[in-house]
Amino acid sequence: MKELLRSTDPTIMAFATALLEGEGIDCFQMDVNMSILEGGIGIFPRRMMVREGDYDRAIRVMQDNEIPLGK
Repeated sequence: MKELLRSTDPTIMAFATALLEGEGIDCFQMDVNMSILEGGIGIFPRRMMVREGDYDRAIRVMQDNEIPLGK
């Protein structure tokens, strides 16, 4: 798996997940529990991971929808 994007904004993560799933690209959010433990103050970003074979297509989906990758 390869990191696609990183964000502290849960709405961006939800939108990105919906876009990727709509394109048939499997994705997985990491660090969700850590961001919940911090109390929602936005210190620890969540990471979205995709398969290496889907990475280039996923980048294109994010760029087409102007989603910042946060790297």
